[in-house]
Parts: sequence; C-alpha cells; structure tokens
Amino acid sequence: MEYVVASLILLAVLIVGAVGLVVPRLRRRELPPSEQGRTGTTTLERPPVVPDAETLPPLIERAPPVEAPVEQEPAGPLVETPEPTSGRLVRLRARLSRSQNVFGRGLLSVLSRDHLDEDAWEEIEDSLITADVGVEATQVLVERLRERVRVLGSRTVTEVRVQLAEELTAALEPDLDRSLRTAPHDGRPAVVLVVGVNGAGKTTTCGKIARVLVADGRSVLLGAADTFRAAAAEQLATWGERVGAETVRGPEGGDPASVAFDAVKRGIDTGVNTVLIDTAGRLQNKIGLMDELGKVKRVVEKHGPVDETLLILDATTGQNGLEQARVFTEAVDVTGVVLTKLDGTAKGGIVIAVQRKLGIPVKLIGLGEGPDDLAPFEPAAFVEALLGSDS
Repeated sequence: MEYVVASLILLAVLIVGAVGLVVPRLRRRELPPSEQGRTGTTTLERPPVVPDAETLPPLIERAPPVEAPVEQEPAGPLVETPEPTSGRLVRLRARLSRSQNVFGRGLLSVLSRDHLDEDAWEEIEDSLITADVGVEATQVLVERLRERVRVLGSRTVTEVRVQLAEELTAALEPDLDRSLRTAPHDGRPAVVLVVGVNGAGKTTTCGKIARVLVADGRSVLLGAADTFRAAAAEQLATWGERVGAETVRGPEGGDPASVAFDAVKRGIDTGVNTVLIDTAGRLQNKIGLMDELGKVKRVVEKHGPVDETLLILDATTGQNGLEQARVFTEAVDVTGVVLTKLDGTAKGGIVIAVQRKLGIPVKLIGLGEGPDDLAPFEPAAFVEALLGSDS
C-alpha cells in the first residue's frame, strides 16, 4: 500500500514539472515580435511598408520634374541701320545756330541799313574774318557784295539775303567734286585712308564715316592702323559692330602699315565695297611721323591705288587747320576734308578758307556728337543753314 502511494506522488511531481516546462514555451511563441524584442530575443524585422505614390494624401503635391537648364547662345551685338545721308545737312541746320549769329543775323543786319558807309563795310569785313573766312577770301567777297549793292541798290532784308546767299555759295565753289569714291573697282574694294592730327576726334569721325557709307548702301571693312593708342582699335571695333562691319586690328604698338595692308587684303578676300583705314593721330610738324604716314600709304598701294585720303580737321582750330591741311597734303595727297565740330563754333567760314587756300573740297561736315551727325557737304544747303530764317 505504501508503495502505491509513493508511486502516485512521484507521478504527480513529474506531471507538474512537465507542465511547468511546456507552458512558458507556449507563452513565448504567442508573444508578438515587439514583445519578443523587449524580452531580449533576436528576430528579423519586416521592412516598413512604403505607400504607393497613388495612395499619397491629396494635400501633398508632387514636385514637378527638374529639367536640365538649356544653355542659350549669347546674343550678338545689335546692328543698327543709319539714317540716309540724303538731306541730312538740312535736318541738322539748327546745329549751326552759333555760326548764324555771325554769318546770318550779323551780316544781314548790317547789309540792310539804309546807308552803307566805309565803317559799315569794315564791320562786315571784320565779321567775316572773325568767322575764319580768311583775309583774302573776305576781301574778294566784300568787293563783290559792294558792287552788287551799288548796282542793284538793294536794301530790304529779303533782297540782301538773296545776294549774300549767292555770293557765299559761289565762295564755297559748288562745282568742286565732293563725291566719295567708295565703289569697288578692278576686282577690289575702294580704299579710304583717314588722317589727321592728335585730338581732332579722328577715330570717332572714322566710325561715323563708316556709318555714312553703310547708310549709302556700301559694305565696309575697318582697318585699325592706329596701333599706338591703346583704346583706338577697341573704339573703332565698337563703331564697326554697330553697323555690322568687320574690323582688322593688330598687336598694340605693332606696325601700322602692316595692319593697313592686312585690312585691304581681307577686304579683297571678303568682297566688301570699301575698306576704311584709321591711322594714328600725329602732329603736322613731326617729320618722322609724317614719313611714317607716307609709308602706310605706299604699303597699302601694293594692292592698288588709294581712292580717297580724307583729312579730319577740327573747325575750332581756325586758321591753324590750313597749315595742318597743307602739310598732310604734301605727305599723302589729301583728296577731301572732313570738317568736324562746326556746331560748337561761330567760325563756319573755315570751310571757305580751306577750299580757297588749298583747293581741297570739304566733303563731310560734323554738326554734333551723335553717331549720325556727320553729313555730306552741300554748299547751297550749308549757306541756307548759316543764314537762318529771313524773317
């Protein structure tokens, strides 16, 4: 009996022990993964679920796709179209207002007096000389006016104005050839050499001449043969870009004759109508510089003769301009004069003095600082602008 009781007790102990071992394991299997992590067991976590783009809340907007920036080519310089030169002098007549005070209003007021005595004629002579007409030209002009007044007995402002206009126009020698020889010939472009003293505004005027040629239908190439002034080539190239003209330039301090030669050669190769060569400013009393200018012309003429040699004269220099013109003519055979800064002086008579003294026609005149304030010289229109209104 005791044996049976002992066996039952042992069996009970074994069952209780087995149950104690099994239950904790079952509990551990039922724990969720997060609970297992807290208990220190290591498990593989499932990757987080990323919602599909279509399931995003409507308040969240999608960022637009980023496009690669498109490289834009830099815009070229704006090419301008200069205004036609025909009638330009008439449009610029107001710029001669300062010269009108001497030529127009002053002379007309004296000539319209009831009685012209010797003092009055001396006053007229002084006015003309002051306006840089020159002594010889003034004497001829006054003598012709005295004869007309004596014969015709004119006294009204209108009558005197007509007579004065006729005499001034005659003094400007309207029959001189003032055309610019800029048309290509013999299979090559026309060559225009631009010369002048220091400070006459030569490079700027050279750029304006290019605009005159383009306005009259010529294709132009510029030669920057002023290699001694650092900004000259850059300044000329800027003028050229504005009208679509190419500029040939050389190294700073280089041989100007070489640059001029290359410019003409480039003009021949590209088939332009006119090659315009800007030379360095120089003083007319420096023999070495004048000889160098002669060299530039000789080198250029290896391609053919120079068609035009234009001398830039500052109207404000007065009678000194005559000496400049004389020396330059001896060095390079000047064919025409460009008279600048006539709007800033009361000495418009320098036009008469240049032509009478040197026999060189004034072909262009500058009447302002604007790019198109350079006009072909027309004697009759110039006189009308000088005399102003007859009212």
